[in-house]
Amino acid sequence: MAQQVADFVVQRLREWGIHSIYGYPGDGINGLLGALNRAQGDPEFLQARHEEMAAFMATGHAKFTGNIGCCTGTSGGGAVHLLNGLYDAKLDRKPVLALVGQQKRVSLGSNYQQEIDLTTLFRDVSEFVQVCMEPAQARMLVDRAIKTALTRRGVATLILPGDVQEEEAVTSPPRMHGSTYTSVGWSRPRMLPDTAELQRAAEILNGSSKVAMLVGQGAQEARQEVLDVADKLGAGITKGLVGRAVVPDDLPYVTGPIGLLGSAPSDEMVMNCDTLFVVGSSFPYAEWLPEEGSARGVQIDNDGTMVGTRYPMDAHVVGDAKETLQELLPLLEHKQDRSWRETIESNVREWEGVLDRRAHQEVNKVNPELAARELSPLLPDRCILTCDTGSITNWWARHLTLREGMDASLAGTLASMGPGTPYAIAARFAYPDRPVIAFVGDGAFQMNGMLELITVQRYPNRMRGAPLIFCVFNNRDLNQVTWEQRAMAGDPKFEASQDIPDVRYAEFARMLGLEGIHCDRQDRVADAWQQALAADRPVVLEFEVDPEVPPIPPHIKPDQAKKAAKAVASGDPQAAGITKTGFRQKMAEFYEKLPGNS
Repeated sequence: MAQQVADFVVQRLREWGIHSIYGYPGDGINGLLGALNRAQGDPEFLQARHEEMAAFMATGHAKFTGNIGCCTGTSGGGAVHLLNGLYDAKLDRKPVLALVGQQKRVSLGSNYQQEIDLTTLFRDVSEFVQVCMEPAQARMLVDRAIKTALTRRGVATLILPGDVQEEEAVTSPPRMHGSTYTSVGWSRPRMLPDTAELQRAAEILNGSSKVAMLVGQGAQEARQEVLDVADKLGAGITKGLVGRAVVPDDLPYVTGPIGLLGSAPSDEMVMNCDTLFVVGSSFPYAEWLPEEGSARGVQIDNDGTMVGTRYPMDAHVVGDAKETLQELLPLLEHKQDRSWRETIESNVREWEGVLDRRAHQEVNKVNPELAARELSPLLPDRCILTCDTGSITNWWARHLTLREGMDASLAGTLASMGPGTPYAIAARFAYPDRPVIAFVGDGAFQMNGMLELITVQRYPNRMRGAPLIFCVFNNRDLNQVTWEQRAMAGDPKFEASQDIPDVRYAEFARMLGLEGIHCDRQDRVADAWQQALAADRPVVLEFEVDPEVPPIPPHIKPDQAKKAAKAVASGDPQAAGITKTGFRQKMAEFYEKLPGNS
């Protein structure tokens, strides 16, 4: 049997180092599925429960491995389903290749079943989108798609009509006008900064006494350089959530996350600095950055379109974070005055006390802060942490202390519900020997996470070994939006939109043959985590948590406080609990200031 185009595509993917393809079948990709079957597991087709989850898994693969992720879906609805997961890759700038089926060429334009204008559909999400209209194109399109995804750090979409997939392959185009000849291979370029702009950055930083460093995922490969610069400048370091793993949290001058879900020492440092030094971050929220004119700015980013677009910068340094910081270090003077660093470290210690007191406050059933905090000292070395979107993100961001060698991610820029579980599954496929722990709210778990437990069950031998834990916070409330309704709109909780069904998640896990652990008592939280970490199979750890524990931001704006008070006074169904719990949480901040507790 002659090699088909689909066989050639699969072979080319393997040559590019793509060994896993996440997807869901459909007749629009029958040719591709046949080729994958003939490939005997390389690349391996990994079946998700939904194309959106397959795209999230491909994005998670790219985030945790640094390599290109790959997903596939059929024509029509299957193609549409891919979009949300692909937008996650686009907005967090991760390379992902999507292989999408299409109706046969002869039917295109006839309003045929499942015929969609896929080029238009994928144009916004993709850096590269093309239809393979004839076999001789396949080589060039696969190569260009992957090179584009890697170079532009985004999504590339290759659309394969069903009849093209099954035609005889042309491994080398005819030598004629219009043909192009491509090769497998790509290398990351060195991006060195402009010398004059780098010198300007050094002058600003040397002339500053209160430097606040904000680092993001763009500094992922520059961990040691970030730490060396911070040491020379006596600076503190705060991190965007997607960049949580850039530097460890257990260093005394790392203040944790920034923003609404951030920490008080991060807020104190950024609002009182004289220079904001941003490295590899596109953190967007101006209200959590210094007031314009109150601080100077230095930014390093390898994307010139993003330099100086979040805060007015005085030095706009375009270059790779690692290369640029290496060039910058010899130009920096070691600051002898360490009073700014000492203040930062004192604030970090005080904040840790605040978090600990908040977490141990008695609430209804389990305090969600304690459920996260008790895990922190138990985190296994080299673990991978994923998180979904919701109020659970607050506790994941604030209470888990990442150590050297750990990794963590979430849907940072898209902030979509749904990626926590598929990210964890992709991490386990990529790193079978590393512990993986996902934090998922009950809303996101009901939306799609529960079904992906069936994917876990489908691959039992691949999922056992190192701990694989799906921690579900069950509060029967779409909690983050509930609090946003109160603080941003001044409206009480709207039960018709916010209440969700009470589901026994641990029981569901046991029904699938997984481990299920249920905890509704604070004095059992640590034991529940230890039991989950010691399990011999994947675990759903369900905590029944109190929805009335407010995700209090580092500073409460007067307008938000007024709106929240209005919401409570307007007949909020949880008014009494909110008032009691919120007051106690806020009082935890003043403990250190009481006589005898300093």
